Amino acid sequence: MMLVLGAALGFFGGLFGIGGGIIAIPLLALGFGLDQAVAQGTALVMMVPNLLIAWFRYSQRHPVALKTALQIGALACLTTWLVAHFATRLPPDLMRKVFSVFLLAVSLRILKQLQQAPASTHLPDRKARDLRFMPLVGIVGGSSMGLLGVGGGLVATPIFSGWFGQRQTVAQSLSLALVAPSSIIALMTYSGAHRVDWALGLPMALGGLFTVSAGVAVAHRLPEKRMRAAFAWMILCTAAWMLVKPLVLHSA
Repeated sequence: MMLVLGAALGFFGGLFGIGGGIIAIPLLALGFGLDQAVAQGTALVMMVPNLLIAWFRYSQRHPVALKTALQIGALACLTTWLVAHFATRLPPDLMRKVFSVFLLAVSLRILKQLQQAPASTHLPDRKARDLRFMPLVGIVGGSSMGLLGVGGGLVATPIFSGWFGQRQTVAQSLSLALVAPSSIIALMTYSGAHRVDWALGLPMALGGLFTVSAGVAVAHRLPEKRMRAAFAWMILCTAAWMLVKPLVLHSA
């Protein structure tokens, strides 16, 4: 069962350039009775190889300048490490709600832009900002990774595509340069704190290895507008789930 779950999440992660942890964490908490911290640490076991493979596949199709990738990854890792040490002092429920509302706003903004586009496959004009500031997105994504263990790609991808005017698949490639190394830092932190169930995490990681590349291939076959719409609906559903999850867990 864990192999099948890992395979499904691997395909999903490859399609959207994320690790799949946003789905795996609540499934592990609800379906296997893991507490939140262990669920996040166990999901990272699956996420790390999925993200590294997806990053490699996306880079083959959309190479990112090595200097830019290193700057984004370095800032993301540093921010992840710093925020993770302070996150335990913050009210997690409040921060989760703030993050959920932010994702709702981002997804609704993308969907509104797509509705304003012509009926053809053209997207609304995007004003590209100075690309030299792109590495700073690593701070935003790293903050999410450090605070919640997930969400770096969900935050970074809309910034790369909307603010910096990158195509959706290019934006996901840039996001992977941010999330992949920071997920390794997060896994090391959780493992050092004994918050990882390796017996569940390793089969999930193995299952994902067989499907990540297929998800990446499908992503590059979809039209740009359809890909952005799918991504927007995905983060909209994610935000809604994060808002109702406490109610579901309480009733369970």
